[in-house]
Amino acid sequence: MIYEDIAEFAETVPAFTALAGLDLGTKTIGVAVSDSLRQVATPLETIKRKKFTQDAEKLIAVLEARQISGIVLGLPRNMDGTEGPRCQATRAFARNLSGHWQGHVTFWDERLSTVAAERALLEADTTRKRRAEVIDHVAAGYILQGALDRMRHLNAP
Repeated sequence: MIYEDIAEFAETVPAFTALAGLDLGTKTIGVAVSDSLRQVATPLETIKRKKFTQDAEKLIAVLEARQISGIVLGLPRNMDGTEGPRCQATRAFARNLSGHWQGHVTFWDERLSTVAAERALLEADTTRKRRAEVIDHVAAGYILQGALDRMRHLNAP
């Protein structure tokens, strides 16, 4: 099931289950996961993209191994908030994936997530080669952490 609204997603995704964050690129998919209490997002891995079916199989294997109940997919809006071709591709990926995986899917505005990830890696004095290897799943961590923080705020008294 795909949810446009993070509040609706938060209400329907089963409690005490982990979530995954995805940074979907044309060549890679960055994957991050949360703990079952949904407090912390941890960058996990970067999947090199091939064909959709192969990408979906590898991604679903990760989701099932970690008992993930929902995905937060980074939505690459333009800086003015409009949606371009990359947003359309991300929404199409979500629709196609939901045909193969029965979990919950929502979107999170990912503007500047890669910039934030790059900055954090530079501050950690990460080599250029290592940054290239990890940037996508670190960006996925930023996407997922933003959604987790928002969901926690929605549930606050």
